[in-house]
Amino acid sequence: MTSSTFWAYDVDMINIVKREIEKAWANSAPLTFTAVLMLASFFASVGGMLIDNRIITGVPAWLKPAKFAISSGIYAGTIAWLYQYVTVWPSFRRAMGWVIALVLVLEVGIIDLQAARGTTSHFNAATPLDAALFGVMGTAIVVLWLASIGVVAALFRQQFSDRTWGWALRLGLLISVLGAGAGGFMLGPKSGQLATMPPKVIGGHTVGAPDGGPGLPGVGWSTEHGDLRIPHFFGLHAVQVLPLLVMVMRRRRVASAFAAAGSYLGFIGILTWQAMRGQSIVQPDAITLTALAIWAVLSVIVIVACGFRSSRDSVRFAAIA
Repeated sequence: MTSSTFWAYDVDMINIVKREIEKAWANSAPLTFTAVLMLASFFASVGGMLIDNRIITGVPAWLKPAKFAISSGIYAGTIAWLYQYVTVWPSFRRAMGWVIALVLVLEVGIIDLQAARGTTSHFNAATPLDAALFGVMGTAIVVLWLASIGVVAALFRQQFSDRTWGWALRLGLLISVLGAGAGGFMLGPKSGQLATMPPKVIGGHTVGAPDGGPGLPGVGWSTEHGDLRIPHFFGLHAVQVLPLLVMVMRRRRVASAFAAAGSYLGFIGILTWQAMRGQSIVQPDAITLTALAIWAVLSVIVIVACGFRSSRDSVRFAAIA
């Protein structure tokens, strides 16, 4: 390619990004602004990791703020993108956009504040301030969860010309809501924590040991014990993954959306079961590997069956035509 070709390509990409941002802003200005703000917060947290060498529960102090910022930005941007398909209940939709945006900003703001103070944000009741901040976060998460359920309800009320795509969006966000609700498993002490949990800690994500042990680079998921953040993560991002799976599958039947959703739910279920047994994701035993193998085989069979049925229906339609 010549330099002029590269320049034209860059300009085209910039114009595409600009159009998408403008479209998202028209769908929901609060959610779009929050997505951009979270992106800026993510880069600020990355900078914090470079200049601040403090460690909190075994990881850099600003790793958690970075993870929550990028995750919140993706969620806000996804809901803003999703709004282009939702025309029902316009006032309710706008209100839910504001609620989701404000809660995400509040959550990440508290996480940043606690990181700056050099302490944990979740499950922390060490001081009255820590307990109050965690209480605010807990209440805010419930509000966010209810607002997301509201968006799910709007999606189920919405009529789609492409029914398969409509079900991919509905089921994706529904599984995300379920994945968010599964975070409740982290409240209260888990197996292996009762005798070793620090004072005034009211929960944790590690099963089999206190939080803060060795973890995978970048995410911190435990490499020695079960970690409930893993199924929680995959559950939360179903709203992005499931529509993408349906697009990749290139199936135009509603059954394909349900097949993908069932397979994804099965995968999250196995991850949850593995974590609750105190088993690290990088150290699966024979039982877990067998469950994953059964899940994979059944998923392939169902997806292939959907494709075969879709092809047969196409041939039948062509013959009739």
